[in-house]
Order: sequence, then C-alpha cells, then structure tokens
Amino acid sequence: MSRDLVSHSTGITQIPIVKYKEVVTMKKICFTITGMNYYYGSDFLKRGDEVKIRKEPDNKYDKEAIRVEFPGLGKCGYVANSVNTVIGDSYSAGRIYDMFKKKAKAKVLVVTNRGAVCVLKTK
Repeated sequence: MSRDLVSHSTGITQIPIVKYKEVVTMKKICFTITGMNYYYGSDFLKRGDEVKIRKEPDNKYDKEAIRVEFPGLGKCGYVANSVNTVIGDSYSAGRIYDMFKKKAKAKVLVVTNRGAVCVLKTK
C-alpha cells in the first residue's frame, strides 16, 4: 500500500488524504457563517452564492476572527469559532485560519436558521 500524500487542484480547498491502492479521497473544507442576524439576516443568501472571507487579525474579541463579505453588501457575518455556533462537521475559524493568506472565496452550500455552511475555494 502506498501512503503518499496527494493533492489536486479542483478549485475547492481540500485536505490531502492518504492514498491506498491508487484510490484517492479528498475532504472538502466547510465552515459556518454565523452572526448574520446582526447585519442583514440570511434571506438574501442562496445555495451557490459566492462569498469572500477576510482575516481580521486586529479584532479585539478574537485573534482568529474571519469576516464574511457578500458582494454589494459588505460584511454579513463571521466564520463561526465556537462549538455553540459551528454547524455539523464544518470547521471553525481557528481550524481554517492558516489555510489561506489574507482572504479567500467560498461557495454557499446550505442556509439554515442557525447560519450558512460554505465550502472554501482555492484560487
């Protein structure tokens, strides 16, 4: 069995998974947008929409804060960074903070009354 780490450029950030017998599995990096009710709510957000995420290293409440921006509206929430706000198996802001430099793009997968789950995209 080969245990080489692999990575492929598919437009979505993925974690390399160990390769066994030439079968490769990649896991999508998903995160939750939270706090939308403090801005515009979530009614405008739809599956397939693209959002931008941007690190806020000077945020006085959270050194790993990542703001979420929607084109034309600006800031619409933050990447969840608490077990109380992360939905399902999605990653917290702390887990994705080092996966991109200053900003990145993401695609909305599902919108719920607790927040939206998005998948991180690569360049």
